[in-house]
Amino acid sequence: MELAQRVQALTPSTTLAITAKAKALKAEGHDVIGLGAGEPDFNTPSYILDAAKRAMDEGMTKYTPAGGVPELKNSITAKLKRDQDLTYTNEQIIVTTGAKHALFTLFQVLLNKGDEVIVPAPYWVSYPEQIKLAEGTPVIVSAEESNDFKLTPEQLKEAITPKTKAVIINSPSNPTGMMYSESELKALGEVCLEHDVLIVSDEIYEKLIYTDEKHVSVAQLSKELYDQTIIINGVSKSHSMTGWRIGFAAGNKTVIKAMSNMASHSTSNPTTIAQYAALAAYTASEEKVDEMKEAFKERLDVLHKRLVQIPGVNCAKPSGAFYLFPNVKEAVEQGGFENVDAWVKALLDEEKVALVPGSGFGSPDNVRLSYATSLDQLEKAADRIERFVNKHQS
Repeated sequence: MELAQRVQALTPSTTLAITAKAKALKAEGHDVIGLGAGEPDFNTPSYILDAAKRAMDEGMTKYTPAGGVPELKNSITAKLKRDQDLTYTNEQIIVTTGAKHALFTLFQVLLNKGDEVIVPAPYWVSYPEQIKLAEGTPVIVSAEESNDFKLTPEQLKEAITPKTKAVIINSPSNPTGMMYSESELKALGEVCLEHDVLIVSDEIYEKLIYTDEKHVSVAQLSKELYDQTIIINGVSKSHSMTGWRIGFAAGNKTVIKAMSNMASHSTSNPTTIAQYAALAAYTASEEKVDEMKEAFKERLDVLHKRLVQIPGVNCAKPSGAFYLFPNVKEAVEQGGFENVDAWVKALLDEEKVALVPGSGFGSPDNVRLSYATSLDQLEKAADRIERFVNKHQS
């Protein structure tokens, strides 16, 4: 049976593939250290678990409105006001089955065949694939490593064509952990306003910042940019709720209504119990979020210090998320490997350390390491990577 062309054109997720291989090796009894997963290693905080149990006990197990329960929407609008001084009504909010589903649904309702979406590289692996599934065209623009992998206004302007519908801004970024400043966002926003380009602002890592920099949403910067922006966010990373699958989109109510209509024919609604768990996440104290953030900061400091001491590994220190994105081109060449993908495979085979090659993120000279694991495991991983690199020095 022949599959649909849109599915045949998809590229499998690099992160999921490397995680699956690492798990398979573990199942065979190997001592594998997996630094590929994009999720916190902490359990969901107990007060959120308790809220989910209460929801089940109180019979909150039926269908909800496709766009989410009003109580959760209220908590999201309150969160946006509290954190970013942004005012939204419930009509401007859709609760989705994870932030990934929010993005997918947005592209489905936004794009016509051939519409272009500008995607700065390095990019999260699903952006181009979701755009292609909506019959749009991802326009990849390589952001320079010397500029912390951030898109410049000049690059954005040059990439815009009459077919350009949107640009994706992910800050802090997956895979780089880098973050746009207010002035950088304002400059990009001015280009978008000039050319009527929608801004898709992926803010899923906004709570995980380890410097004195403050997270800024482009929607905060002016009334015009507020109207021109769709915010994507969720509880997966901030509250260690990856498996609960609750995200949201906030923005133009016509777009949000179209997304809700589409969701009614796909998911019906996000899982009811998970919605009440997310309600607890957004209404309770952020003490546990801060505790996780402190642990991530310590891990970042330790792992970054170790990596930059390894010959042929160059790595700027990021501001947020829980990834490092070192350039290993020099180590790859000195080791005689064909490319970074081959280097990553050999590292997994020989030292049982799983990293994600940068090719999956549009940056073939880099690798992504997640430090969402224990300090002990990170130290062991650094030891193994260093041993591997030294072994293959030519």
